[in-house]
Amino acid sequence: MPPIMNNPIMNTYGRLPVTFVKGEGSWVFDTDGKKYLDALSGIAVCGLGHAHPAVTQAIRDQADNLVHTSNLYGIGRQQELAERLTRISGMDNVFFSNSGAEANEAAIKIARKYGHDQGITEPQIIVMTKAFHGRTMATLTATGNPAAQAGFAPLVSGFIRVAYQDLDTAKAMVAANPNIVAILLEPIQGEGGLATASSEYIQGLRSLCDENNLLMMLDEVQTGNARTGTYFNFQQHGITPDVLTTAKGLGNGVPIGACIAKGKAANVLQPGNHGSTYGGNPLACSAAVAVIDSIEKEDIYSNVKARSEQMRSAFTTRLIDNGLASELRGTGLMMGIVINQDCPHLVKEALDIGLLINVTSGNVIRLLPPLNINQQDADQVVNLVCQLVENLK
Repeated sequence: MPPIMNNPIMNTYGRLPVTFVKGEGSWVFDTDGKKYLDALSGIAVCGLGHAHPAVTQAIRDQADNLVHTSNLYGIGRQQELAERLTRISGMDNVFFSNSGAEANEAAIKIARKYGHDQGITEPQIIVMTKAFHGRTMATLTATGNPAAQAGFAPLVSGFIRVAYQDLDTAKAMVAANPNIVAILLEPIQGEGGLATASSEYIQGLRSLCDENNLLMMLDEVQTGNARTGTYFNFQQHGITPDVLTTAKGLGNGVPIGACIAKGKAANVLQPGNHGSTYGGNPLACSAAVAVIDSIEKEDIYSNVKARSEQMRSAFTTRLIDNGLASELRGTGLMMGIVINQDCPHLVKEALDIGLLINVTSGNVIRLLPPLNINQQDADQVVNLVCQLVENLK
């Protein structure tokens, strides 16, 4: 058993030796006043950067009036946010939670009850290798990371794992198992090395679900909220899912998650089937409405496209063409640079030179800069990342 530590915070994170006390746009400042260029955005959370004026004002205004009542009553801001999200997505209704894992739990419950409503007593959901859907017991089981699951058996039953981007195996599983009720996947695997699904694959899964009366469920916790250049990534593939989850950038740092449903999935949950004490509270919904307003008013989509092209072109020239990296993954400002060796140590080395990044799957540098990052700061991210890679031994 590990020794008992004196820190009153549970030892669940391998924290870096820095504490931030202030943020402004694409920059954060530590307790000593040193500033860091944030190319991670709190892991795709602060999509509009830190201390965004409109979001900050919305939080202040709402806090001055009403922070929380209960979902036993009507919540005006929740209604407004739901109308915005359904209009943007082309879907029908929303369940609000406080995180992406909770949003995915709601999706899993929709799928299971959808199966039970059809007389399937042991419904099963197809999930993907290297997926990440959260750390609650059901979402941990759906996650394709044995290391994250270690020590938490018995896991939850009702999931069947197939290889990501392998449509034929998914078809074979569906043909062989009448208990399958849904397929759950990320269009880009944020924790899975930024593996990116092709439109052909996404469309193939949509057809497979349609042909077999299954629910297609997309986890856009990380890809949603303009991160990849459209509000939701599915909008780039010519399909609409039955169930869609998002969180992270929706509140720009204020905890909120959303499970959005359409058609046959929209009326599965009824009073008493699911709930959340804090989900959809006025404060969180006010922040999220301000985020959507700002994305639209500030033409964030154009900036994502321009900065993505700028950074990907530079990385191609300096890293790919010089044999220092083998692949650029992802879409928009969700980027993965595949390095030819394991490089988790680059996270600390980046911190030392004033840059916040992440490494996933051992050798993929993950970049998730603010969606409104300017050209100069984007150039600096490129230069610092290339410097780190060029100095690898």
